[in-house]
Amino acid sequence: MEIVLQNNLILIRTDFNTLNQAWVRSFLTKHAKNMLFLPKAVLVFQNQSYIDSRKNFLERLSSYYAKKHDLSEHFFKKSLLKLTDKPIKVELISMQDIQDVSVEVYARDKYTVDISLYYPNDWVMSFLKGQFGIYIKESTDSSITLDVSDSRSKTTLERVLNKRNVLHYEIEYSYDSDFLRRLYGGFSIFDCDEHEGGNIEKMMRFYNVLECPVGASLETLKKSYRKLVRVYHPDRIFHKSPNMLDHYTQKFQLLQEAYSALKIVS
Repeated sequence: MEIVLQNNLILIRTDFNTLNQAWVRSFLTKHAKNMLFLPKAVLVFQNQSYIDSRKNFLERLSSYYAKKHDLSEHFFKKSLLKLTDKPIKVELISMQDIQDVSVEVYARDKYTVDISLYYPNDWVMSFLKGQFGIYIKESTDSSITLDVSDSRSKTTLERVLNKRNVLHYEIEYSYDSDFLRRLYGGFSIFDCDEHEGGNIEKMMRFYNVLECPVGASLETLKKSYRKLVRVYHPDRIFHKSPNMLDHYTQKFQLLQEAYSALKIVS
């Protein structure tokens, strides 16, 4: 384990064994709503409601770290607690192989969505529960029932379903062919041919690329597309690194692909 104290961040580099210790998992689970899951890392933001929990975690962390590295626990704890109000980033330094986690997404109707894991996974469930928060009607160790009766909840659903990486897990969502029809039945674009699960996933990703809600009108898609291509057109990049140019080129091509596909069904 390595801890780096920065002005605006507490960076903890560790392995998965430490991450799975009860006191670490307890802290991260409690702060799931204030946590950003990243590939190989989690970022925990401050929440005043849990300030005591945060202090207790940092005290436990300082004791654990000081013993492992033969440091003065008192001195290190004092330094660590000065940053109580700063984000905490936990970064994995030794990665296991990426593991796929299968998740089924089922729309009962346009108001209710069930999300189920084929096999329980605490980290993925913590991620999902933290993301959906107030929209959760019921939950178990491996399933969540969501209230998606308003546009904001649907926007949250679309955003979350476009996120795949949680630590060393990669989420694979599956849908039945009537998913979009049941969930967005009010939109005429879904009164056409049914979409298979893979195509549903692709369409939802295309809407996300264009930064539009699923079912957006052609005019809305066109407006967003024109705005984004002005930003990401490769000709607008000057004196940038090759990596940045490649990023803009790929984004520009993806925008074109997304708009070409969605304007046909809109």
